[in-house]
This record gives sequence, C-alpha cells and structure tokens, in this order.
Amino acid sequence: MAEPARKLYRSKTNKVFAGVCGGLGDYFNIDPVLLRLVWVIAAMLMGLGLGGLVVYIIAAIIVPIDPGYIDVNNNQ
Repeated sequence: MAEPARKLYRSKTNKVFAGVCGGLGDYFNIDPVLLRLVWVIAAMLMGLGLGGLVVYIIAAIIVPIDPGYIDVNNNQ
C-alpha cells in the first residue's frame, strides 16, 4: 500500500523564530540545529547577508503552521 504524501509545515514546538528550520528538520528527519547552522553559513558564504533573512521570512509566510499540533496550555 502506498505511503501517504508528507507535507512541509512550520514547527510549533521546535522553533526559534517562525519554525521554518524546525519544520524542515521534521520533514527531512534532520536535527534543526544543523539546518540553522547551514542556513547561516550558506547565507554568509554566498554573500546573501540580509538576503538569507528575506528568504527565511518568505518561507515563514509561505509554509503553513503544523495543523496537527495540540497546545495543552491553550496558548496561541
């Protein structure tokens, strides 16, 4: 039987700013800390500087929040 398609979501539990790297870590089964380091290093090496921040903000806007997250404290 076919495995259901995985979807990329921003993480509500493993986040520093918007949960983009936490969501990518969940999707690819990689530690989000490594993704954060790679993101910063790649932005610096490619000379993106603030461009890396702009890409992160665009990803935070486009990628939806994980709908399966249940907040037991009823916080938003």
